[in-house]
Amino acid sequence: MRFGSLEFKPGPFPTFITLLLLVVLLWLGFWQLDRAEEKRVFLAEHRNDHGEAVIRLEPDLSFDGLHHQPAMATGHYDSAHQFLLDNKVHEGQVGYQLLTPFRLRGSGVAVLVNRGWIPMQGGREILPDPRVAEDQRVIIGRIKIPTNAFMLGEEQPHEGWPYRVQQVDTAALQEELGYPLMPAMLLLDAQQPDGFVRDWDALPFGPERNVGYSVQWFGLALALLIIYLVVNTRKIK
Repeated sequence: MRFGSLEFKPGPFPTFITLLLLVVLLWLGFWQLDRAEEKRVFLAEHRNDHGEAVIRLEPDLSFDGLHHQPAMATGHYDSAHQFLLDNKVHEGQVGYQLLTPFRLRGSGVAVLVNRGWIPMQGGREILPDPRVAEDQRVIIGRIKIPTNAFMLGEEQPHEGWPYRVQQVDTAALQEELGYPLMPAMLLLDAQQPDGFVRDWDALPFGPERNVGYSVQWFGLALALLIIYLVVNTRKIK
């Protein structure tokens, strides 16, 4: 193909590779734009608390569709049996998230309450044990449905309280407690007492970063196309 004194003559293999990479880069760009839009919708729903009903935690409550919904519970903490969710970092410092069972009034069922992040002190052999009063109270927070993360090994043997764990498996943890746990956690509201660092971001980062990623993918696609045209275009003598 000629354009005046220039000839565009690409080979079949470079053309195939370029088209393949171009499709991948464009797909990644549009995928990041879709993710940004999903996050905008999620954040709009998350920030609009007006008219959002507060769910009362009951022993027979079904948690389908209740992730991150506001909730309240009446009962008391079980301060003697707490869990430390391991490998949690806050502002560059390693620590734990403190999970305290909250036994619902009038039942034998409990819900794990994430009371926030606490720093590791004096090395891994020294476990913090922040106690909390066990008086009857009403607490509020947000429902979180635990998801089990991939682990390289098994949980460490239980040797005492507090018990350090790598993930929140309510079925396994209730065996350690000796009474049933709800299949969900309660993220303690930042205004509630007896909590620690509670930075419950709905998302690790906002849609702006996804838009930035999409611009990078589209930029790489444009650069690839320019390189393809330049490399395969020659001046006719």
